[in-house]
Amino acid sequence: MRHLAALPFLLASATAHAAPLAAHHAVYALSLDAARTQTVMAAHGAMTYDVTDSCGAWTTSQHLVIDLTNQDGQDVHMVSDYATLEAHDGTHLDFHSKQVTDTAVTEQVDGTATLTHAGGSGHADFTSPQKTTLLLPGGTLLPMAHTNALIDAAAAGHRFLSVPLFDGTGADGAQDTFVTIENWNKPATVNPQQKWAALSALPSGRVHIAFFARSHAAETPDYEIGMVYYANGVADQLAMNFGEFQMNGRLTQLDLRPSPHC
Repeated sequence: MRHLAALPFLLASATAHAAPLAAHHAVYALSLDAARTQTVMAAHGAMTYDVTDSCGAWTTSQHLVIDLTNQDGQDVHMVSDYATLEAHDGTHLDFHSKQVTDTAVTEQVDGTATLTHAGGSGHADFTSPQKTTLLLPGGTLLPMAHTNALIDAAAAGHRFLSVPLFDGTGADGAQDTFVTIENWNKPATVNPQQKWAALSALPSGRVHIAFFARSHAAETPDYEIGMVYYANGVADQLAMNFGEFQMNGRLTQLDLRPSPHC
């Protein structure tokens, strides 16, 4: 089970982004959209996502909870936690992720990653699940730089992007990502009465991201996520494909945080 990455390319780094990403607290209600096999009979959950601008770095945290019922009528409780500290210039990442099913830790990944520059090559140094170092290929972006570049690409009218991403959610190094951007535009009118008035004047569009393993020529993605992305990096209308089942996510709470005085 992957996190909602701050997705979340080679066109721009965090420092070059025209419309700054927003520090924010978001809460999503998750519901089962479709089960591709008979192993999942029901599922629901919730996710919180926090982004903080800490002067020189972004801190992010995500807490994802899914409760499902399998074909045998057993209830399964899954929790995924993910936290990062990413330099504004996109060159350094501290990462921690942990996944728990019922009471068993099924995966934990910790370490740091360093790039020569945003979109450059580098290395990831893991302290768990075991102490090891992996090389990161040229073109690699870290999560917030990945989000910045995606939004810049959308604003420039690009519809397709493909670039390596390292987000620290797995111990296999960078992944290839393929992004499709649809209908990115400014709203024709601004409706201050809509639920998320702070988003109503912002350009937005539908984004789909597929994640592929680099270790082999994969024809099908390991994970897919779709969403409506806004120009400040806030996401809504999530479609999270976990393989055996797909969850929809709807934004139920949004708190935008002021920029720090650095």
